Amino acid sequence: MLTIILVLAVAATVVFFLMKKGKIADANNNNIPDAVEKVAAEVKEEVKETVAKVKKTTAKKKTTKKKDA
Repeated sequence: MLTIILVLAVAATVVFFLMKKGKIADANNNNIPDAVEKVAAEVKEEVKETVAKVKKTTAKKKTTKKKDA
């Protein structure tokens, strides 16, 4: 467990150092790499689409059950 924590701390330090040196892009200077922000935005959009599909599907199933009853 200690090894995992140590590896994560070293990795975070390396990423932070590379961002400050300009090797990893961070345009808005919030200490989150732009690549990570981009992936998070894509995932968020996919989740919104999936939630909309699920709500639409469950709404259809609820209306068909009411009609059958």
